[in-house]
Amino acid sequence: MPYIAKRVQGSCEGVFCLLQRWILEASAGGREIINLGVGSPNRRPEDPVLEEALATAREDRSYEYPFIDPELPRAIAGWYADRFGVAVDPGTEIMPLWGSQEGFAHFPLVAMESGDLCILPDPGYPIYHYMPVMVDGESWALPLEEGNGFLPDFGVVPDDVARRARLMVLNYPNNPLGVGADLTVLKQAVDFCRKNDIWLIYDNAYCELAFDGFRPPSVLQIPGASDVAVEVNSFSKTFNMAGMRIGFALGNPDFISALKQLKSNIDYGLFRPIQKAAIMALTHPDRNAMIERTRTMYQDRRDAFIGAASENGWNITPPMGSMFIWARVPDCEDDMAFAEFCIREAGVVVTPGRAFGGKGAGFVRIALVREPEILAEGAARIATVLEKWACRV
Repeated sequence: MPYIAKRVQGSCEGVFCLLQRWILEASAGGREIINLGVGSPNRRPEDPVLEEALATAREDRSYEYPFIDPELPRAIAGWYADRFGVAVDPGTEIMPLWGSQEGFAHFPLVAMESGDLCILPDPGYPIYHYMPVMVDGESWALPLEEGNGFLPDFGVVPDDVARRARLMVLNYPNNPLGVGADLTVLKQAVDFCRKNDIWLIYDNAYCELAFDGFRPPSVLQIPGASDVAVEVNSFSKTFNMAGMRIGFALGNPDFISALKQLKSNIDYGLFRPIQKAAIMALTHPDRNAMIERTRTMYQDRRDAFIGAASENGWNITPPMGSMFIWARVPDCEDDMAFAEFCIREAGVVVTPGRAFGGKGAGFVRIALVREPEILAEGAARIATVLEKWACRV
């Protein structure tokens, strides 16, 4: 048999294979499973956005090879000026993506060679941990400790790691942790990366899913950040466009130019109706109200789950943002056992924290992807069977 590269050998990740097996076994008897494991939005885009996509899809020219519509980078630049007070050149500092995950898969091809190192948050979104695999590189886990509010401490990065690193990834509001970072933290990150000539890749996909008045900043608000920083954002959560697969990178013009050159050899751009829908989302006069409705929806979902859990004796720290709750496993560090317990005993799927890195052990992630009444039911189901929970370690 011809050779298959090691980077893609094997089947699905062990954690998720186990989850799927437990789900199938628990549902075999006909029990309804409430799946809060996958962070996929369950709403469609609002009418003006969807109607623009449908209208454009009826045009013959939409089925030609789809290069980037210059109106899309201009719309992104306009939103960043309004939202963050940041001036970004749409011609040289913005690159639309097939969703932010595609960007993260390609960034190592821009900034790393074989054997190079990147600094990744632990816990962190799984695609981050795959980045060095793309170039046969290495990673160093930047610990996000509960005692430090799950914020980075750059003082723990060894000097040799800082010297070898080509890029560093940060993400706030954070998936899976649900915590936010202010400009003080982002300035520390920029200063660290400038001192060590490291690219800072800042994942800001949840900037509009923040609660209780918190308004997450952009790393590009830091003076001089564009010397080293590239921010990644997405339409998936902000505008309920996850299935449309559209995001963008913006920031340092040299990095963006290299990314454009790379992608020119990989794809032709984005399906034109999706680009037009994204432009409509960012330029519609009701844009801010649409965003606020989405933000309120997720806060209501958060409050429904947290409230029902608390009413039944399970106290969880509310997240500052994102579409996730990060909950410590009761009286235990075995998040795999607790995830299995939740599925088998409560019929509720949660994701073990270790799926996001070693520092995730002892926690589970709960995705706010159902309506408030279903989330409240899921929280109550888990809370009411906790008396049966016996830690296995």
